[in-house]
Amino acid sequence: MSTGTTTLTDRKTSAWLWPALFSLVAFAANSVFCRLALKDGAIDPVSFTAVRLASGALFLLLLIRLRSPVHTMGGSWWGGLALFLYAFLFSAAYLQLGAGVGALLLFGAVQITMFGFAWYRGEHITVRMLLGMLIAFTGLLVLLLPGVSAPPLASALLMALSGVAWGVYTLLGKGSPRPLADTVGNFARSLPCLVLLLPMLLLGAGPHLTPLGLLYALGSGVLASGAGYAVWYGVVRQISAQQAATLQLSVPLIAALGGVALIGEPVSLRLLIACVVVLGGIALALAPRR
Repeated sequence: MSTGTTTLTDRKTSAWLWPALFSLVAFAANSVFCRLALKDGAIDPVSFTAVRLASGALFLLLLIRLRSPVHTMGGSWWGGLALFLYAFLFSAAYLQLGAGVGALLLFGAVQITMFGFAWYRGEHITVRMLLGMLIAFTGLLVLLLPGVSAPPLASALLMALSGVAWGVYTLLGKGSPRPLADTVGNFARSLPCLVLLLPMLLLGAGPHLTPLGLLYALGSGVLASGAGYAVWYGVVRQISAQQAATLQLSVPLIAALGGVALIGEPVSLRLLIACVVVLGGIALALAPRR
């Protein structure tokens, strides 16, 4: 009897484990794609953002039409604005940040934003959760302390703001009965927001787009964003919210490894220490009570 139960549990786990791994690698790939595209000037941040959002919206729209031709889009304009701010600030920050550093700042800011919102709403905050978030915040401060290996402060702040925008976007979609339809609608509504970036193009050097930069932006929009989000929605229905949050803690580490393997970025002792402190603090805050 025990063997049969164990086998059934293993099957249930394997049903979501591989899709979850694909999604986590896709999330980390966003950082790698963006850094590859911007570090040598293959594309400008505005064009990267536009191609990423447009290709992601088109992919998700085709996906939802194939699954349910009569299904309507959901989402909201606030969701579209939050998605736009996240995507643009993400691109602008990666002009100078490494893949691993950017992902750590992003996901650290996301978790702290959601924790702060829960506190503001009056949700019960345990001592363990508070201690975990304080440890995570300390880890981000360690990363930003002045020094040779410290990331540029302006870019770090842009990535932190991008994380806040993604946290808000996540909170807006919390408990959505139609997550895929809402994501399609939010992607579609983010496109008109690109008009806000026109002054930057007109006052600057204008759009710069190479075939390689376009390829990276399409990879970020279709594979890392569109496909990654679509698969992730199937995963989160099979696991708990705490499991989902804990799994995402691996994204900065995957992004750092991708940066080392594909971009040749160095891994500093400061980044390793910050990763351990930030991810350890968040894991402590999210760990279920025994």
